[in-house]
Amino acid sequence: MLAAERRDHLLGLLAREGKIVAKDVAAELGISGDSVRRDLRDLAAEGLCHRVYGGALPASPAVVDYAAREGVAPGGKQRVAATAAELVRPGGTVILDGGTTALAVAHALPRDLACTVITHSPTVAAALLDHQEAELFLLGGRVFKHSAVACGAAAVEAAQNVSADLCLLGVTGVHPEAGLTTGDAEEAAMKRALSARAADTYILASSEKIGTASQFRILPWEKVSGLITDTDTHDMVIGQLKALGVDVLEAN
Repeated sequence: MLAAERRDHLLGLLAREGKIVAKDVAAELGISGDSVRRDLRDLAAEGLCHRVYGGALPASPAVVDYAAREGVAPGGKQRVAATAAELVRPGGTVILDGGTTALAVAHALPRDLACTVITHSPTVAAALLDHQEAELFLLGGRVFKHSAVACGAAAVEAAQNVSADLCLLGVTGVHPEAGLTTGDAEEAAMKRALSARAADTYILASSEKIGTASQFRILPWEKVSGLITDTDTHDMVIGQLKALGVDVLEAN
């Protein structure tokens, strides 16, 4: 089989199965494991897969920079945001993560809602300045410009001194096996710190993130209360998540 044919075969497996097991592909095609791993390295270099031990998973398209992400699936993000905003109760306290979906949540919150919003995102904070009834707390630290959020030791320490009823957390990858992932280690640590300070954590994930993975794990499924997504309920990955006991909130 030619290299181009192997490439098409691997991409087809990712689309159909949601993962590649290198040893199975090698046995199926009658080629060496080294050949499969080399093909996967090439696909990963093009951003077409995320390599993991023993194979690969679909790569998330949400690892591009903040400005580029604003144009990715805006309709899906708005639907997810509208559903997430309904979870914020009058008088409640919510930790609102950074990123483009979290920013959409900020815009979706009613302007007369009396609540407390804690965030490490300057863009989210700015979007809430005209919400006169909302108390706003901005956590500081080193600004990670890729996602326009504060990260690092100072930000994590600040997060440890707050508490909330609800945390609305953004991710770049949602996968039954890889869990919840993002593309930066410090950002993953900050997300864990935020989630740990809330009674309930819900994941904000528009459909392009479902079934994909990034480099750094944020949380296992047992640490979250649910997933908010606009993905079709008949989607294979959604079915796998429900089988794991994940509460999936449909954003229509």
